[in-house]
Amino acid sequence: MDSLCGSGELGSKFWDTNLSVYTDNPDLTSCFQNSLLAWVPCIYLWAALPCYLLYLKYHRRGYIVLSHLSRLKTALAILLWCISWADLFYSFHGLVHGLAPAPVFFISPLVVGITMLLATLLIQYERLRGVQSSGVLIVFWFLCVVCAIIPFRSKILSAIAEGKISDPFRFTTFYIYFALVLSAFIVSCFNEKPPFFSPKNDNSNPCPEARAGFLSRLSFEWFTKLIILGYRRPLVAQDLWSLNEEDCSHMVVQQLLQEWKKQQKRAAGPKAAAALEKKVSGEDEVLLGHRPRSSEPSFLWALLATFKSGFLISMGFKLIEDLLSYVNPQLLSILIQFISNPSAPAWWGFLLAVLMFVTSTVQTLILHQYYHCIFVYALRVRTAIIGVIYRKALVITNSVKHQSTVGEMVNLMSVDAQRFMDMAPYINMIWSTPLNIILTIYFLWQILGPSALAGVALMVLLIPINGMVAVKMRSYQVQQMKFKDSRIKLMNEILGGIKVLKLYAWEPTFLELVRGIRQGELRLLRKGTYLQAISTFTWICTPFLVSLLTLGVFVCVDKNNVLDAEKAFVSVSLFNVLKAPLNLLSQLISGLTQTSVSLKRIQHFLNQDELDSQCVERKTISPGYAITIQNGTFTWAQDLPPTLHSLDIQILKGTLVAVVGPVGCGKSSLVSALLGEMEKLEGKVSMKGSVAYVPQQAWIQNCTLQENVLFGRTMDPKRYQQALETCALLADMEVLPGGDQTEIGEKGINLSGGQRQRVSLARAVYSDADVFLLDDPLSAVDSHVAKHIFDHVIGPEGVLAGKTRVLVTHNISFLPQTDFIIVLADGQVSEMGPYSALLQHDGSFANFLRNYALYECQEHPEDSRIALPQADEEELLIDDTLSNHTHLTDSEPITYEVQRQFMRELSTMSSEGEGQSRAAPRRHLSQSEKAAQVTEAKKTGVLVQEETAQTGKVKLGVFWDYAKAVGLWTALAICILYTGQSAAAIGANMWLSAWTNEATVEGRQNNTTLRLGIYATLGMLQGLLVMLAAFTMAMGGVHAASLLHETLLYNKMRSPQSFFDTTPSGRILNRFSKDINVIDEILAPSILQMLNTVFNSLSTLVVIIITTPLFLVVVLPLALLYIFAQRLYVATSRQLKRLESVSRSPIYSHFSETVTGTSVIRAYGRSHDFQVLSDTKVDHNQRSTYPYIASNRWLGIRVEFVGNCVVFFATLFAVIGRNSLNPGLVGLSVSYALQVTAILNWMIRSMSDLESNIVAVERVKEYSRTEMEAPWVVEGSRPPEGWPLKGEVEFRNYSVRYRPGLELVLKNLSLRVNGGEKVGIVGRTGAGKSSMTLSLFRILEAAEGEILIDGLNVANMGLHDLRSQLTIIPQDPILFSGTLRMNLDPFGHYSEEDIWRALELAHLHKFVSAQPAGLDFECTEGGENLSIGQRQLVCLARALLRKSRILVLDEATAAVDLETDDLIQATIRTQFDTYTVLTIAHRLNTIMDYTRVLVLDKGVVAEFDSPTNLIAAKGIFYGMAKDAGLA
Repeated sequence: MDSLCGSGELGSKFWDTNLSVYTDNPDLTSCFQNSLLAWVPCIYLWAALPCYLLYLKYHRRGYIVLSHLSRLKTALAILLWCISWADLFYSFHGLVHGLAPAPVFFISPLVVGITMLLATLLIQYERLRGVQSSGVLIVFWFLCVVCAIIPFRSKILSAIAEGKISDPFRFTTFYIYFALVLSAFIVSCFNEKPPFFSPKNDNSNPCPEARAGFLSRLSFEWFTKLIILGYRRPLVAQDLWSLNEEDCSHMVVQQLLQEWKKQQKRAAGPKAAAALEKKVSGEDEVLLGHRPRSSEPSFLWALLATFKSGFLISMGFKLIEDLLSYVNPQLLSILIQFISNPSAPAWWGFLLAVLMFVTSTVQTLILHQYYHCIFVYALRVRTAIIGVIYRKALVITNSVKHQSTVGEMVNLMSVDAQRFMDMAPYINMIWSTPLNIILTIYFLWQILGPSALAGVALMVLLIPINGMVAVKMRSYQVQQMKFKDSRIKLMNEILGGIKVLKLYAWEPTFLELVRGIRQGELRLLRKGTYLQAISTFTWICTPFLVSLLTLGVFVCVDKNNVLDAEKAFVSVSLFNVLKAPLNLLSQLISGLTQTSVSLKRIQHFLNQDELDSQCVERKTISPGYAITIQNGTFTWAQDLPPTLHSLDIQILKGTLVAVVGPVGCGKSSLVSALLGEMEKLEGKVSMKGSVAYVPQQAWIQNCTLQENVLFGRTMDPKRYQQALETCALLADMEVLPGGDQTEIGEKGINLSGGQRQRVSLARAVYSDADVFLLDDPLSAVDSHVAKHIFDHVIGPEGVLAGKTRVLVTHNISFLPQTDFIIVLADGQVSEMGPYSALLQHDGSFANFLRNYALYECQEHPEDSRIALPQADEEELLIDDTLSNHTHLTDSEPITYEVQRQFMRELSTMSSEGEGQSRAAPRRHLSQSEKAAQVTEAKKTGVLVQEETAQTGKVKLGVFWDYAKAVGLWTALAICILYTGQSAAAIGANMWLSAWTNEATVEGRQNNTTLRLGIYATLGMLQGLLVMLAAFTMAMGGVHAASLLHETLLYNKMRSPQSFFDTTPSGRILNRFSKDINVIDEILAPSILQMLNTVFNSLSTLVVIIITTPLFLVVVLPLALLYIFAQRLYVATSRQLKRLESVSRSPIYSHFSETVTGTSVIRAYGRSHDFQVLSDTKVDHNQRSTYPYIASNRWLGIRVEFVGNCVVFFATLFAVIGRNSLNPGLVGLSVSYALQVTAILNWMIRSMSDLESNIVAVERVKEYSRTEMEAPWVVEGSRPPEGWPLKGEVEFRNYSVRYRPGLELVLKNLSLRVNGGEKVGIVGRTGAGKSSMTLSLFRILEAAEGEILIDGLNVANMGLHDLRSQLTIIPQDPILFSGTLRMNLDPFGHYSEEDIWRALELAHLHKFVSAQPAGLDFECTEGGENLSIGQRQLVCLARALLRKSRILVLDEATAAVDLETDDLIQATIRTQFDTYTVLTIAHRLNTIMDYTRVLVLDKGVVAEFDSPTNLIAAKGIFYGMAKDAGLA
């Protein structure tokens, strides 16, 4: 290099140590300044150019118009180019005049000139590619300015020293150059205007990041505006920015789907060819499934292919950050040498302080760019996975759906997709940790020689130990999850059937079941927390043990090894660098195992069989026909026997076809087969035209009533009005608080069963399809409404006349008006033909009709049509608006997935504001409750109050509640132990500092053994105290978890029914799942982490202040800056977290809603629309997640800046006070300071984590303090043994209201029912029939008056004493998962003979004895594997077992066919002959032979007499009987 600078005026030296280093006034040689220093920016720009051009090639954002700013940038670059050429020509000019300038004067201007030309071209190219702020050029101009500062000073100093300017031309051009590069740097910091022709952005509130400049992006300054807004007031969803285009679901999901399809093709390729060679028959092919299973496509490769670019960029950032982390320990080494050398120039120290600060700051900026990059890509991964799972769920077969519950599918979306996101920050540790270990060993070897290996060996040894602990914890966690799963599943069922539990007084059994599961869960939790305590111990003690072992080996190996400050503290700081990656390694291992499990689960799900879209031929069909099935055999799953076989059916266009048959014969399955929902084993199905489908159990979306009817179609007011009118929905509009804009709750909860069915029917009518498949739509409505609907919609004169209609029905009165009837039996067509032909045929259908038909209806169909005047009919329709004959169906055992319970485990459901989280099925309300709720809804406009997301700080009372649950002494002990461990840690390090300063005698230290022994003792004491604190916290945490769950469970089991009716079960379930999970597993570790960081940062400050008291001067300003950043951040991030939680629930609610309604969505061809809807919900959630990620980066940079200032001032004050300080103290102070950056960051994070987690305690406490119902047993007034003997029931002036503040639903009711009487209770919907029975059981408490049973006032006795002596067969047959025996006799009171006898009388003996397990036959969730009719019979068997003197039937037979109904009625007449029976009747023919009939009207007794007298009186009952064809 010296030769470059020639031998003339400049001398030939490139580097001069005496001039640049060992002097109090340092400078660089002119040669160095003119060569390398001038080339540094140029080398950078040329090195960055290829990558940057590649980036620009793929990132076009339109072009920017030539603005004044752009012109100025270009002009400055051209001027700089001119200046460089001027310098070059000046050198040639000298050469011509014989001056012979040094080669460097030709090379440097040439290099700089070409680079400036490149910069000019780059400015213009960036403009054409739409770059608003160029990071590459900002860094280039910055380097130019920095490299020009040294010559700037040198030239002035040399001119002053010489008294003249030696080279005026170059002097002038340099200062012009300096002014221009400084201007270019300043100008480049300003942003250009947005580009033209950029992709259209319709967002009203676009994310400012896209428009932010390079420096703003680097420091996350663009986020400050939202932080300040969040500090001023709680953020709301409208404040959040729109997503960047590349983060939106529709982009990300498509990319992953494409890669997944490629993987599928790759996996299927060779096999598909092999399959063709075999030429298997059609049937075999179907049986073999769509895809041979030997090798599955890899979901991992699809993910890597989709997101490779993001991970590569993040790897680049991580590599730079890792390398930078080793710079400060080297600088510390030089600093200690500087302090040890009193003669060293002072500027060295100041330069070291600045270099440490600059290194730390650059490291901070790079680290947060890395985190931002990796988290944003993690967010995209989650978005993509959710989207792909959603799309798959729309096409899976029914057999797949039955293998995995809705809850399990939701878990794929919530838990498993989230795991990928949680794993992201650790993913680069796979290569980063080994790199860190290698670099640490290298640098330690330089200082300590082979002794370094001892410490590293211990670290590496601890990895498998941590790994083993992690694996063991994982296994506990898996077992614990099973307990948690079953506990949540049980709670879900309890909440779904709470009314039944109360009516039967079964709460204690289920309470014990939950407690039993919880005990097992807590046992595992206790083991897990002890392991956690051990891993905390290793985590905190590893750095110390490593230092102890390394330094101990170093001093013991050779007596001549002296432990000085440089060796000790540089080693300690290097071990600290390694501490973080090694700590995270155990998390990486457990994270990888969890993620691999999730990956397998997702991959397994995505590889499941899909419905064959070609199953139903939609294009070709025999002329004149709408539907044909030729030799069709269908099954629900390949491993099940066929449900339908050998079907040959032809349905002509425009006909009305009825499908009839007994319970479980395959009627609904036939409809599903036509929709392509079943698996076709053989035959051919053809159906022409568009389809509308009305399922047996109406599927209602959680949106407005109007949206439910339109179902994605455009509004046609005339057609819409017609649909509402014909489906008898106009009257409902008047009752519903918002008319057709009323929001329908989860699963249509605020509609009655009849309304739900009519909305479902209106949806079909509005769709104006060609083929209508109607699966028993009339069962859920009253007889007069059924008639209205048949006449106006389905029948020969209805709006659908002329369309093809397939109607599954039980209602035989409509059969004469059908064109064709298909009679099914055992999955086959037993007879088919027109009504008259079937009657003449004299087969089983004709016999059935003769037994059950009401001949009046058949002979005079017109009479029944005019039986009611128009006004009366209208009134009855209005009454039905509140009707609640829900789920009155005969669904085949495995047909209906609709009832699948949502969320078997709500592990990640929202913890805030689940007003929108609709997690689990709600109970069905009785009519009176419904009536009361609608009355209230009309007042308030809402049925269920929104649960508000908490705002503002968490109250101190919540922390106090938790401290009391942990135990106040326990909490105090933890704080004392932590104080002790911090003191021991400071003591050990101060001791180490004193040891390093010990004078050496003849090149060795004397008291090595003593020093090492005390150092080890203090360290061990620290470890012991940490372990004790962790164990104490573990015990306290488990105790708190146990206590809080028990109080919550106790309160909920004793809450009144009204609480469950007004609180969505998802909200309650969330307390038992998400919140209890947080208290179990997350709260205690987050408290430990918070205590750890607080005590660590206090220790650091104490040590720095002890060593350099001058530091006190800056503590206050830095603390204020830290608190200010923390206050700003916490307010915003807390609210963003809440918004994220609130917006997460709708994703899963929508998904569960979709899964339950896939058959409807597919039938109407709305799959794509629902995908878009799901994407929108996911994007809405990302809108709060993205700013939350950015808020952490914003905080990190600002807090770490405070930490970097601590490093700077600790170093600076050490340099200033070096005469009074020894190297040991400086080493101690600065090595502590170097850790502070990370600690301060963690402290805020752990505090805000704790704050968001402690909310769980607040929410659990809130539901542990709600009002409770009356006591179960009142010791002073228990009824006598064997009560009630007679079964007399008397109401005296009895009034009841649903809840305080609402109108009375029963008013001054006075009546007496004698023992053994059979009383039918009838009345229009909302008349108070169900309220009366609920009052009897004290589900509703009296407003005034009393009820006496055998002369005893029921209000004086305990609830269980009352309820256990009454029996009810409820309207909705609710079963619990467990054995049939448990469902019949949960307390185990009855013998096996009794149970079999009850089953025989309930006509279930044949079914149960056919099951291999007999009485231990497992009922699935909600009794899913029994048809609704069978479930009702199980409820009858329960009643037969209990045999109490009073039996209440609440429309118990509405769900069964006429034949079964007859059997039930016969059983009741014989078995309850001498008992008091109260029946709320749906079918009047069931009560025509009762002793008396009670007619209720608007809560008062309208008529009460024998049926014959009432008919003779021609009152209300006569009208009803006439309508039913009985009068």
